[in-house]
Amino acid sequence: MTPDSGSGPRIGTSAAEHLSPSFPERAAWGTVSKLRAWQAEAIEKYFETEPRDFLAAATPGAGKTTFALRLAAELLARRTVERVTVVAPTEHLKKQWADAAARAGIRLDPNFSNAERRYASHYHGAAVTYAQVAVRASLHREITESRKTLVILDEVHHGGDALSWGDAIRDAFEPATRRLSLTGTPFRSDTAPIPFVLYAPDNKGIRTSVTDYNYGYGRALQDGVVRPVMFMVYAGHMRWRTKAGDEMEARLGEGNTKDITSQAWRTALDPKGEWVPQVLDSANKRLTEVRHAIPDAGGLVIATDHYTARAYAAILADLTGEPVTVVLSDDAGASDRIDEFSQGTSRWMVAVRMVSEGVDVPRLAVGVYATSSSTPLFFAQAIGRFVRARRRGETASVFLPNVPPLMNLAAALELERDHALDRPTSDEGDFYNPEDAMVAAANKEDRASEELGQELFSFEAMGSSANFDRVVFDGQEFGGYAEPGTDEELDFIGLPGILEPEQVHELLTQRQQRQQRRQDDREAAGIAPPETTPEPLYRTLKEQRSLLNSLVGLYAKQSGQPHGLVHAELRRVCGGPAVPQASVTQLQSRIQYLRRQLGSQR
Repeated sequence: MTPDSGSGPRIGTSAAEHLSPSFPERAAWGTVSKLRAWQAEAIEKYFETEPRDFLAAATPGAGKTTFALRLAAELLARRTVERVTVVAPTEHLKKQWADAAARAGIRLDPNFSNAERRYASHYHGAAVTYAQVAVRASLHREITESRKTLVILDEVHHGGDALSWGDAIRDAFEPATRRLSLTGTPFRSDTAPIPFVLYAPDNKGIRTSVTDYNYGYGRALQDGVVRPVMFMVYAGHMRWRTKAGDEMEARLGEGNTKDITSQAWRTALDPKGEWVPQVLDSANKRLTEVRHAIPDAGGLVIATDHYTARAYAAILADLTGEPVTVVLSDDAGASDRIDEFSQGTSRWMVAVRMVSEGVDVPRLAVGVYATSSSTPLFFAQAIGRFVRARRRGETASVFLPNVPPLMNLAAALELERDHALDRPTSDEGDFYNPEDAMVAAANKEDRASEELGQELFSFEAMGSSANFDRVVFDGQEFGGYAEPGTDEELDFIGLPGILEPEQVHELLTQRQQRQQRRQDDREAAGIAPPETTPEPLYRTLKEQRSLLNSLVGLYAKQSGQPHGLVHAELRRVCGGPAVPQASVTQLQSRIQYLRRQLGSQR
């Protein structure tokens, strides 16, 4: 195969002028047919040195595709390269790249298969997947060697998904004339090195990825390129039975141990309970409010697996009386359904992983994070589906369960991360979220136990309920405990759909003050709070255990019973496991029981 410099039309940079700043999304306000400031800045920086490798990190929704294709058009026009190969994570994204490239006058073949062995002469290149390259790395190396090639590695962190993938990407594209690596999240939760990314030691000696150009969420928010995000946080009361047969209960958000948090979270996400329907109902009300100002606004529920995705879709269909789009990762028609939903005006889509990264559905404005995944990478990419701005004043609303891993990630949304190859022995929070694998590890242990056949019971979610907990916006918290459907909840989910960030902050403050006045009026009138309102004496397990042990000691002294017998009697009467495994709610039940017993002895 020999280079054919005459094949295909000559590319000029003017062709790329037809792209919107963030194509294929609808053009954002005030920037149609022009490069955004960061895109022009990044291109200018590239041509200062014209490096062989260039890593650009830009927050989801900022317009990485446009930047890359404008750069590709310029390199083709200068004859620096003669071919473009785009490597994307999914089949759906190959088509998105081909559509965007056509708008720039660059013809990419998204249907190229390894069996074809070479790109057709009427194309300027092809869009392939990382998995496709891994299957025949030697073939893609031959194609790359045959002509001067620009390789665009979209969401390049996927190059470290498996050792074989990383090796294949390196082997296939090592001969490339130029390599442009793109990512919305320049970090991984593991230490797998990303191909063609430079790592350099930081001041602690930790080898960390070096980004050539970075455009983070904070700066994009200031520029009006992305939407601000309101996190609608929901807590609730959970009951379940463990594999050991213990009946447990806990509230999301209180100071529970990791395993109790994991099991309470799992219980909340069970579609047979009340937590999911209540939260979906609130999210649907929020979407209705948003659609008053943005008629085509859509909502997305991100589910853990196929079973829960279908169950959530059924709940939404009952709530809305409308069909719900369901997107499953192994479904051949998933890409077409995403396109249909993106171009339509229907209300809801439910997906497992297909919409977590790189998929452009600009009208998404409301999200429900109903998945057990808690890695920083997945969370950032998932939230990235909702931040793509189309006009001034749009605000994204994402409903979250009140669990520490997600609350930490929500608070750090604007944090710019790099990828660290070395894990520190301490102070590890700077480099990865220690909660990342919590749920996965718990599920893995469950499966291992099932295989051994040593457990008498299976995990069973026995009941759940939801309550609105608070709004997290711009690093601040607003609101408080509220039952779904009450005025207190509607104060926050009923905010207008179009507001400037300053107006959002002002309204949230006003709504919180109004909620506080209602509470003060109830207290003045002697009206008790709802029975489901938690009234813990202390908020942490350490304090509750200390209080319980003090009361056990006092009761043991008065009754003459050993401490161990008192604890055993408490478990018999109140239920639940031993103190180290008990939840805050279970500890409180024992504390209240002991107080009654001590009171009766006086």
